[in-house]
Amino acid sequence: MGLGSAATAVPEASAGQDTSGKHYLCGLCAAFTNIVVTFPIQKVLFRQQLYGLRTWDAVRQLRRDGLRTLYRGILPPLMQKTTTLALMFGLYEDFSALLLSHARAPELLTRSAAAALAGTTEAVLTPFERVQTLLQDYKHHDKFTNTFQAFKVLKAYGLREYYRGLVPILLRNGPSNVLFFGLRGPIKQCLPEATSYSSHMVNDFICGGLLGAVLGILFFPVNVVKTRMQAQIGGEFQSFSKVLAKIWLERDRKVVHLFRGAHLNYHRSVLSWGIINASYEFLLKLL
Repeated sequence: MGLGSAATAVPEASAGQDTSGKHYLCGLCAAFTNIVVTFPIQKVLFRQQLYGLRTWDAVRQLRRDGLRTLYRGILPPLMQKTTTLALMFGLYEDFSALLLSHARAPELLTRSAAAALAGTTEAVLTPFERVQTLLQDYKHHDKFTNTFQAFKVLKAYGLREYYRGLVPILLRNGPSNVLFFGLRGPIKQCLPEATSYSSHMVNDFICGGLLGAVLGILFFPVNVVKTRMQAQIGGEFQSFSKVLAKIWLERDRKVVHLFRGAHLNYHRSVLSWGIINASYEFLLKLL
């Protein structure tokens, strides 16, 4: 999620494949930092998305679960997010370099295609997101004790079960990547000029946080549907539209109820993508 640096980094990547490796590494490290800091907030948000709880009800539910289970389920997002962001930044650079050197299309279109391809490729990691959903749902606490057990249980249902919820993930990843990489540069250019490392980090944090928050709100209903789909084990594979219609009826046919938990998601996204973008840019300069 960041075009400010991506715009300048692509020419470097096209100069040689060795330069693209650092984008994968920086994306991985940025994701690790973010997950460790924001995981408890994500658990509160997850409960709201799945059950339509108010913020304090979700917090109280986590408190009842106890400190021992606070970081329960962190391994799948740690594995998934570190790999996903490594792919997101790294593949964007590689696809951009590849397309820019072979395609004659306008640069904006080429970069958008590179971002969409990177986002679509990330969807191969859906099983990690799937298992994370199951481990965070208190209804499954008595069924799974760890990540590997959850993977083992799903194995009995076949490969398709690992990819339950794939459609909303595809609907989210591609478009959000296009918007992120396409808007990061212009937004950063609107901020006051940075004259030091600290001011660069502040600008990168603001840029990433703002974009993450806006995109988080925009795709929030898609994530609500994804969460509902992935909380199920076995049974019918319902379509995206069917699950959305069911949630719509359950939540009194009110748009505002579909966005229950969105305010917390906004604050989490500001912090999360601010950390990711600032960490990524810092590490990119460091390496």
